[in-house]
Amino acid sequence: MILDGIPVSAVPHGALDAEARKQRLRRRLERLIGVAATEGNELIPLRNGDEIFPAMLAAIRGARHTIDMMTFVYWRGQIARDFAAALADRAEAGVRVRLLLDGFGAKEIEPDLLDLMDEAGVQVAWFRKPVWLSPFKQNHRCHRKALIVDEDTAFTGGVGIAEEWCGDARTPDEWRDTHVQVRGPAVDGIAAAFAQNWAECHDELFDDRDRFTEHRQPGSSVVQVVRGSASLGWQDMQTLIRVMLTSAEERFRLATAYFAPDPYFIDLLCHTARRGVRVEILLPGPYTDQRACRLAGQHYYERLLEAGVRIRQFQPTMMHAKIITVDSVASLIGSTNFNRRSMDHDEEVMLAVLDEEFTAVLDADYDADVERSVEMDLERWKRRPVRQRAKEAAVIPIRRFL
Repeated sequence: MILDGIPVSAVPHGALDAEARKQRLRRRLERLIGVAATEGNELIPLRNGDEIFPAMLAAIRGARHTIDMMTFVYWRGQIARDFAAALADRAEAGVRVRLLLDGFGAKEIEPDLLDLMDEAGVQVAWFRKPVWLSPFKQNHRCHRKALIVDEDTAFTGGVGIAEEWCGDARTPDEWRDTHVQVRGPAVDGIAAAFAQNWAECHDELFDDRDRFTEHRQPGSSVVQVVRGSASLGWQDMQTLIRVMLTSAEERFRLATAYFAPDPYFIDLLCHTARRGVRVEILLPGPYTDQRACRLAGQHYYERLLEAGVRIRQFQPTMMHAKIITVDSVASLIGSTNFNRRSMDHDEEVMLAVLDEEFTAVLDADYDADVERSVEMDLERWKRRPVRQRAKEAAVIPIRRFL
C-alpha cells in the first residue's frame, strides 16, 4: 500500500515475544524520531480528577527548590483557586515557581488568581497572547500540559486546571481523563518541553536554583519523550503515531477527545484494520465541547467501519483522554489528540512507553470505559439523516483547524 507516495510496509509475519516487540519498536522510534529512549523510569497512571489533582497538589506543596508548570487550560472553580494558592505558597517560601499559560486556552483564568500569584513571586508568562500576534501565529497554540517539581518528579497528560476535570467521570460535569506521574530520566524530556516554550516567552531560561542533578532509575519503564511543534512539513508527532500504527500486529487502541485526522491517517487506520489488526477507537459521545470537530470525524465513520475499525462513543461525560495502546506492550500518553490541530498546529508532548504493566493498566481503564460506551453500527450509520450528513459536509472546509 502507498499513501501520499510513501510506501507503508506490512508488519512481518510471526508473533514476537514481548521483549522482542518492545526492542524493535524502541529502535524504530529512536531512529525515525531521533530522540533516545530512557530506561529505569517509574510511571504512575492517574485516572480522573480524584486521582490526578491530589497527586499534583501534593507534589507542589512538597517542593523545596523549583516548580515549573505549563498548561493550555486554566479556567475557573475551586480547583483553579487551589492550584493558585499552592503555587503562591511555595513562591512565598522561597521556591522558584514558573507558570506558563497559553494566551488563548487560559484566557478565562480569574484576574484575582493572577494577582495572588504575582504578589507571592510566581513568575507567570503567557504563550502567544492573541492581541500581540499575526493571524498565522494565533493559530499555533501551546497545548502541552506539564508539571515538573524539584527536577525529579513530573506530570503530563490531558488534564486542564478547571472544575470540569474534578471528580471521577460519574456525571456530565466530571470529565474523563488520564494523567501520568513520572520519576526517572524521562523527567528531563518533559522539562525540555517546558523550557522550549518558556524560552519563547521569557529572557531567563534557568537560574541558580536549577541544580541539574543526575536522575536515579526508580522503575523499569522505557520511555521516549516526543515533543511536537508547529512548523511546515511532516512532524515528529505524526511520525510517532504512524510508527505505532504500522508496527501494530494484533491490536491498536485509541482514545481521544478530538478525532479529525487528515485523509492520510484515515487511510492508515483502514489499512491497519484490513491487514488483520484489531483497531478500536473510543470517542466522546453526547457530551463534547467541540461539536464541529466531532462532525469532522464523523464524516469518516462509514469508511472506517467498512474497513473493520470498531468505533465507540463514551456516554457518561466528555471523553478527554489522549491514549494509544499497541499489542499490550506499548502505549502513548500525553497532550496530543488525533486531529489536524494537534498534529499540524500545536505544541504538544507525548510519552512513548514500552512497559507491559503500565500498558495493562491503560488497557484495563479502556475496557472499563468501553462498558460505558455505545458501539457504532455500520448499517445504522449508513441510514443517518440527511441533516446529519449536511452538518458533516459543512465542516469540511475548516477541518484542518479543528
